[in-house]
Amino acid sequence: MDKEIRIEEYNPNWSKQFENEKAKLKEMLSDKVISIEHIGSTSVEGLGAKPILDIAIGVNDFEVVNEFIEPLKQIGYEFVYHKEFPERRFFRKGKWRAGTHHLHFYQFEGEHWNDQILFRNYLRSNPDVSKEYHQLKVNLAEKFRFDRVSYTENKASFIHNVLQKAKKEEQ
Repeated sequence: MDKEIRIEEYNPNWSKQFENEKAKLKEMLSDKVISIEHIGSTSVEGLGAKPILDIAIGVNDFEVVNEFIEPLKQIGYEFVYHKEFPERRFFRKGKWRAGTHHLHFYQFEGEHWNDQILFRNYLRSNPDVSKEYHQLKVNLAEKFRFDRVSYTENKASFIHNVLQKAKKEEQ
């Protein structure tokens, strides 16, 4: 069974934790990585979140990610293959369904990379939308306390709508 979904109040420590992790990752992954970004709810000041750091890592070529499996294992990251997400490579630090850090490798400046950054930046610059997203997550966490899949699926239309709005405003 999944661990209970808890939305915690925003913690300013999350950005410090990200900076520490980014420094370690940069050193380890060297010049094969183009960019390392803090994404997800923990990256938006004031937004409550599950206390999991989401980190996007931009690469030119997914082949290079295979070279990272062993070194990342040394600092506690496990590669998790997801055939349903061919657009990314995923690593988890912490227990199954109770990770503390998630690494998402994306094609740098590809559609999925851009969507992650755009969604984060839109929430950062639109506090009302951020508050709305927070409330949605609190409600879903109550409704699907031990069902992470349903929790995630039920956020999808909100995220999609925000991305559509953000893309329109970008033009």
